[in-house]
Amino acid sequence: MDSPHGAAVSAEGFGLKGPRGWVFRGVGLTAPPGSLVAVEGPSGSGRTCLLLALTGRMRPTEGHAEVGGARLPGRAAAVRAFSALGPVPGVSELDPAFTVAEHLRERALLRRRFDGSPRSLLRPGAARAASRAAIDTALDTVGLDLAALPKAERTSVRDLERLEALRLSLALALMGRPRLLAVDDTDLKLSGPERAAAWRLLRGLADGGTTVLAVCGEAPEGALTVRTEDRRERTDAPGTTDAPDTSDAEDAPATPDAPDTSTAEAAPDATGTTGTTATEDTPGAPATTTTGSTTNGKETADALTGTGRA
Repeated sequence: MDSPHGAAVSAEGFGLKGPRGWVFRGVGLTAPPGSLVAVEGPSGSGRTCLLLALTGRMRPTEGHAEVGGARLPGRAAAVRAFSALGPVPGVSELDPAFTVAEHLRERALLRRRFDGSPRSLLRPGAARAASRAAIDTALDTVGLDLAALPKAERTSVRDLERLEALRLSLALALMGRPRLLAVDDTDLKLSGPERAAAWRLLRGLADGGTTVLAVCGEAPEGALTVRTEDRRERTDAPGTTDAPDTSDAEDAPATPDAPDTSTAEAAPDATGTTGTTATEDTPGAPATTTTGSTTNGKETADALTGTGRA
């Protein structure tokens, strides 16, 4: 059963193919609500596309996934409704010309416009107070102290340190109280202490009930880990060939999106699988999943064009 906030995530034979080949393939995953899932792999190995597919932003080519009781790809809109993106280059980046305050106000206005009730439009004072409370709560949750910034809330994004920018992106995402939070390039350009602080923050969010998917170069200890591989690692292996694509996902009739009212049975322990075969790990070690990928960075961009976002 899903927790009130977190979303269980599972996938079986999950794959996405673009114009230049498979972006990722054969992903198997089982994660209960409130899990910290690290998507680990080299740049260009399909990590970001996997993140976007599991949050309903890209349509997979084969296999299926279930997120918060909503099955993908049929109910992608339902998954998008309760998931949020932190920093994802090219998708949800911060505007370097904006100040911190401008980003926060913009997100608050968007939430009032699209997430609020029509009645709130008749009570602007109460709506502004609620927005201010949501901003304060989000900033407190991610540990971003505006007073400590060079120009307080008037500090431009371009003047933020990398860890501060990450905290701001997470605060913006958390204002919508998502059940699933996706973060790209979690450990990029961070020092050792900064990387540890970032993972502590994400672990704290997961412990609070929010399921977290985080792309990284190296997974932290204790995280449920999904590993992606680049083209050379996959094609250099002796006897490795691509299985024929038998997916009929694109030909299946469209399934109308409906409000997400279903619940998923959460596994008592997080485990990772490739296909239907469980990974044999050392007792007590985090579960892992390995996926095959045949793309580089250029091909990942092509996949966005070739498949389209859901």
